[in-house]
Amino acid sequence: MLRTVNRVLLGVAGLVLVVLGGAVLAVGLGVEAPSWWIHDSRSDVLLSDAERTRWRDAGWWWPAVLAALAVLVLLALWWLVAVLRRRRLAEVLVDTGDGEGALLRGRALEGVLATEASALDGVARAHVHLTGRRSAPAARARLLLEPHVDPGEALDHLTNQALAHARNSAGLASLPAEVRLKGVRHRAERVS
Repeated sequence: MLRTVNRVLLGVAGLVLVVLGGAVLAVGLGVEAPSWWIHDSRSDVLLSDAERTRWRDAGWWWPAVLAALAVLVLLALWWLVAVLRRRRLAEVLVDTGDGEGALLRGRALEGVLATEASALDGVARAHVHLTGRRSAPAARARLLLEPHVDPGEALDHLTNQALAHARNSAGLASLPAEVRLKGVRHRAERVS
């Protein structure tokens, strides 16, 4: 959900900047601007002479402005890369023993792990995501536990059953996992 909101906000901000820049460019190319627009004609400038020469005597002003803008551009690019980067592992390299290997879809392995983890006693729901490199994957699992289950026992079953089966079937030397456990919301039981 947060990723979707982040992308929508980024898209809206980009659209606003493209429209504003296109409008300034259109006025600069001779298109007549509306009466409420900040620039009137082709000869109008973004910064007037008074605004531009206000800090002329201060030799630090324009380098500081350009450095701040450069930092803002670099931060915006870093944010864009962070938002668009895929965090899920698309495929896992399975050692077939002949030196060539085979590729297993990451979503397929995630689905099998989630299904097997959900089938464990006391687990209401399970979500699994693969991260890392295709030759050395790692799993991130979220388990929603029923009120009666012991979290240590559920974690032990996940480790010794679902993760062990995935590790053995994919021929991996190890499959490290980060597991987050959360309890199902339930009403308090009445004790008589």
